[in-house]
Amino acid sequence: MPLRTALLQSSGRPGSVAGNLKVLDEAAGRAADAGAALLVCPEMFLTGYAIGADVHRLAEAADGEAAVAVADIAVRHGLAVLYGYPERDGEQVYNAAQLIGPDGARLANYRKTHLFGGFEQEWFTPGDTPVVQAELGGLRLGIIICYDVEFPENVRAHALAGTDLLLVPTAQMHPFQFVAESVVPVRAFENQMYVAYVNRTGTEGEFEFVGLSCLAGPDGTARARAGRHEELVFGDADPEFLRASRENNPYLRDRRPGLYTSLG
Repeated sequence: MPLRTALLQSSGRPGSVAGNLKVLDEAAGRAADAGAALLVCPEMFLTGYAIGADVHRLAEAADGEAAVAVADIAVRHGLAVLYGYPERDGEQVYNAAQLIGPDGARLANYRKTHLFGGFEQEWFTPGDTPVVQAELGGLRLGIIICYDVEFPENVRAHALAGTDLLLVPTAQMHPFQFVAESVVPVRAFENQMYVAYVNRTGTEGEFEFVGLSCLAGPDGTARARAGRHEELVFGDADPEFLRASRENNPYLRDRRPGLYTSLG
């Protein structure tokens, strides 16, 4: 049975956790009404992205108050939620994304492994676990964040680990919109998976986010595509279509790993 997936393209209310939880609650209601079983939010959705030192002030543990609030939203609307947030672990703060199940259980937590630019490198510690997965609706879900998807090795690691639907909360900005338009569908095709790439939109601090969120399929097409403004779009990750595509596409079968051992 296809997994109906809602992509929330929104920058929310930068600097306001309470405001963003309200945006999430409203979107979760609309997503559930449309039959979605999974709602995917952008990178750093809980707090805002370009908030400087407030990243450390607003950072929470993976099981903190915000996680409890998101779990309540997931349970009330009966769907899973993937959201981006700054995760505090001791003295370290990570750019993280957490998946909460429809029963409120914390299913997976991922810390961004490739930090983009001086802004992220100043405020975050990079994660060191490249493949984080969970099961939902008969599919194996994987999580990476934004810049991570631009490294072929990251996505290929997920393909080899059996990821069916890769969730990519992102804060992709001008002038790099070609990533959303071209790179993401190619990643889905070359790795034979679905990729849910969910972006922020509008201007925030020095950044102009370009939107263009999409659910890309293993055939390399955008099965759902948002425009440049705030939007909730829907797409289906169909396990039967994925199975047939994998049977017909030989990329993963034709690999010769022994030739690649010199790659660092």
